[in-house]
Amino acid sequence: MSNIDTASGVDARAAKVKLMIFDVDGVLTDGSLHYGADGEALKTFNVHDGLGIKLLQESGVQTAIISARTSPQVIRRAADLGINFLHQGGHDKLTPFNSLLEKTGLTADQVGFIGDDVVDIAILTRVGLAVGVPNGRPEVLSRVHHRTEAAGGRGAVREICELLLKAQGNYERIMAQFLV
Repeated sequence: MSNIDTASGVDARAAKVKLMIFDVDGVLTDGSLHYGADGEALKTFNVHDGLGIKLLQESGVQTAIISARTSPQVIRRAADLGINFLHQGGHDKLTPFNSLLEKTGLTADQVGFIGDDVVDIAILTRVGLAVGVPNGRPEVLSRVHHRTEAAGGRGAVREICELLLKAQGNYERIMAQFLV
């Protein structure tokens, strides 16, 4: 894989995606952990990314989160966004990925994944659309089909959601409800 796939190659891959999976730390967040006075780790999510996920769901694309870290904030965020498949905890992301394929009946080429660190490589090298963020590790970025312009936690997820909507011919229809 290469992060220099042509736009048409990325669009062709994106057109096939029926399920988009998101990593959390470094993708849905900027990767920072803030600790409260009681020692609880806090995460900051981007509202533009959240709306992008909701719009993607509205178009019929399923969404999921697979994260190596465990956090109650991620459970809450997934619930707020209506993400039904959530796996947290453990560096083995391939097992929940395979379980998700089995549950949905989809093939790996119908799945997109956006990640940023080496624990994501097992999924990135199997999906039809592998996406990295510019703040991702070099080992990841050398294996993706597409690299977002926006950083993780700073609009990368919204960017990939809109790319999928456009590639699947749904962008204008979905956005029409807002652009009156």
